[in-house]
Amino acid sequence: MEIAGAEPTRIGQLRMAEQVASALRERILAGGIRDGSTLPKQDQLVAEFGVSYPSVREALRILETEGFITVRRGNRGGAVVHAPDIGTAGYALGLTLQAMQVKVPDLGGALSTLEPLCAAHCAQRADRKKTVVPRLRELLTRSEAGMDDGAVFTRISREFHDAVVEFDPNATLRVVVKSLTSLWSVQEEAWADTQLSRGSYPSRKDREAAHNAHERLLEAIEAGDAEEAGRITAEHLVAAQRVVGRTLKNTVIDAASDRSRKRFRRG
Repeated sequence: MEIAGAEPTRIGQLRMAEQVASALRERILAGGIRDGSTLPKQDQLVAEFGVSYPSVREALRILETEGFITVRRGNRGGAVVHAPDIGTAGYALGLTLQAMQVKVPDLGGALSTLEPLCAAHCAQRADRKKTVVPRLRELLTRSEAGMDDGAVFTRISREFHDAVVEFDPNATLRVVVKSLTSLWSVQEEAWADTQLSRGSYPSRKDREAAHNAHERLLEAIEAGDAEEAGRITAEHLVAAQRVVGRTLKNTVIDAASDRSRKRFRRG
C-alpha cells in the first residue's frame, strides 16, 4: 500500500542532500577543507545546514561516490577528505581510456605529441639554470649509476621525464601531460618486469642511447634552445616507445590494476 507524500519527502531529501554536498564540495575545491582532514561530525552538519540526518548521510554518500571523501565507520570513524590532484585526474583518465579499449601505442602517440611542448617550455624558463637544470642533472647522474640494472635505469628515466613535465609553467598542460606520463609509466613498468623475467630486457647499448638522449635534452634546455629541446624529446620518445610497442602494440591500457592504483596515489 502506497503512503501518501512518501515520494515528495524522498525528493526533498535528495535535493537537500545535493545542496549540502555542493556546499562541502566547493569548500574542498577552494581549500577551505584541507586534504587529509576530517569533515565535521553529522550532528554538526545537521545543525549547520538545518537539514535532516538522512539528508546529511545522502550528501556524504554523494561525496564518497565522487571520491571527495572516504567514510570510516566505528567509534573513531569520520569522513576523511581527498582533494582532487594530478593522481586522481590521471586515474580517471586511465579508467576512461581502458573502458574505451584504447591500446598502449595510442597513449604513446599522445605523449609524443605533448611532452615535447613541456621540454620546449622548460628551455624557455628564465630561471631554468637554477631550477630545471640542477634537478635533471641529478637524475642523469643517478641513471648513469644505475646503468647496469635495467629496472633501476627504467625507473630513474621515468623520473627524468616526469621532472621535465613538472617544470612546465603551464598548469593545464602540466596536469594533462603528467596524467599521461604516469599512465605510460604503469605500462612501461609492467613491460619491464615481463622482459626481465624472460631475460630479454633491452641491452646496455639501448640504455646508453636513452641516457645520451637525456644528456642532449639537458644541454638544449640549459642553452635555452626550445626548438631543439622539443625535437630531441620527440625523437627520443618515438624511439623508446618503438621498443615497448613491439610487445604491447595490441595491449589495452591498464589503469585498474594494483600497480596503477599505487602509482596514481603517489600523484
